[in-house]
Amino acid sequence: MKVLIRYVSMTSNTEDIMIVIKNKLETLNCEVKVEELDFVHLQKLSAYDLVLFGSYTWGDGDLPYELEDMYEDLDDVDLTGISFGIFGSGDRFYPAFCQAVDLLADKVKERGGDVFSSLLKIEFSPDSEEEVLECEQFEVGVYEWVKEKDTSHAR
Repeated sequence: MKVLIRYVSMTSNTEDIMIVIKNKLETLNCEVKVEELDFVHLQKLSAYDLVLFGSYTWGDGDLPYELEDMYEDLDDVDLTGISFGIFGSGDRFYPAFCQAVDLLADKVKERGGDVFSSLLKIEFSPDSEEEVLECEQFEVGVYEWVKEKDTSHAR
């Protein structure tokens, strides 16, 4: 399975989540490409079986400034037929915990993308065994979902 992980991280929390996800995908024999999310060649997304977007949430639930242009560019792209998983980090101190994850998922769905039903939201970095396991279970779930979709399309 070809997987593209695009992420943005300011304090390395989202990057830490990405590393756990990437490592798990590699144990599943996936071909994984990782790139920063601030600039996206949106037309190239269809070359992958799965696209993962990762972001932190800024302030009171805002997208990071690095994502603003890409988020607007999504309005001009048809994502129909592309499978996505969305993950991110946040701080429960703020009322809109990990809202950037929700904003990305909603935008991808609005543009026709197929988003895995569970969104991964981690407070800060996956420091505990429980949080690492949560990241791995998210990725196994996304992986199995894409495999099932591919199997049902092949019938």
